[in-house]
Amino acid sequence: MTSETITADAAGTWELGDLPVSRVGFGAMRLTGSAAFHHGTPSDRQRSIAVLRKAIELGVDHIDTAAFYFSATRSANELINTALAPYPDRLVIATKVGPYRDYHGDWGSSARPDQLRGHVEENLRQLGRDHLDLVYLRRMRQDSIAEHFGALAELREAGLIRHLGISAVQPRHLAEARAIAPVVSVQNRYALDRPDPEADELLRLCGEHGLAFVPFYAVAGEAAEQGATAAHDAEVLAVARAHDASPAQVRLAWTLHQGPHVLAIPGTGNPDHLAENVAAGALRLTADELARLNAARQQAG
Repeated sequence: MTSETITADAAGTWELGDLPVSRVGFGAMRLTGSAAFHHGTPSDRQRSIAVLRKAIELGVDHIDTAAFYFSATRSANELINTALAPYPDRLVIATKVGPYRDYHGDWGSSARPDQLRGHVEENLRQLGRDHLDLVYLRRMRQDSIAEHFGALAELREAGLIRHLGISAVQPRHLAEARAIAPVVSVQNRYALDRPDPEADELLRLCGEHGLAFVPFYAVAGEAAEQGATAAHDAEVLAVARAHDASPAQVRLAWTLHQGPHVLAIPGTGNPDHLAENVAAGALRLTADELARLNAARQQAG
C-alpha cells in the first residue's frame, strides 16, 4: 500500500454524539516513550510533536489521551497542547478518568466518585481547554459504575464535559450507565488475536444503540502497553502479502470491518508508522479474507 497519500477520510466517518470524526483516530499513549507509562525510554520531544502535527495533516480529527499517560520526562497531554493549540475546530479530544498515577509514576488506588472532578480539571489544565469533548469513565474493577458515572454526569451538566463514554466494562455496565446519562461510546480491549465473548457482545450492543465502539490494543495485541505485537498469525501474514500491506495494517483493517460504528485509535511515536496506520483505513478486505481471519481468531481462543 502507498501510505503517504492516504488520509483519514478513507476510513469513513462516525458521530460521537454530535461530533463527526474519521473512523481512524490517534491514541496518545505511545507519544511519551518507546513503550507506555514507565516502560521503555522517554520519547524525543520534537519527534512526538511532529507526529501530532502530521496526524492533523493526514486528516486525523480524533485523539484519545489521558492525564495518566506520562513517562519520566513526557506528558501526552502537554505534548498535545504544545503541538496543536490553538486546536483545529473539528478536532475531538477524548480523555479518560478513574485510574491514578502519582508523580513517581506509581499506580495508586482508583478515584472515588468525589475525586473525579479533580481528574477532569487536571485534564482541562494540561490540555488548556475550558471543557472536554469526551470523557470515559475507566472502570477499575468496581462491581457497579453507577456512583462514578453519576459524578461525571453532574460534571457534564455543569458544562465541563460535552459527551460521556465508558471503558473496560462488561455489557451490564452499559445498561447501568445509559440509565443515568447518555453514552456515546464504549472503549474496551478488542483485537484480532484476542477472542472475547463479552467484548463481542459490547460490539453488538453498541451497534444496536448507535454508539461508537473504540477498541484499544488492536495493534498491540498481547504486547499491550509494551507496544505493537510481533506475533502475527499465518492468516494475517498471508492477507498482508496479498495487499502489499503490513500486518499492523491488516489488524486495523479487520478492526474497522467489524462495523461502521467501530473506531480505531492506533498509537505511535513514529511518523512512518502513523502514516501506515492512517492508510489502513483504505484497506478493503474481501469476504473470504474476513472469514479466514475470523476463523483464526476463534482458534486463538
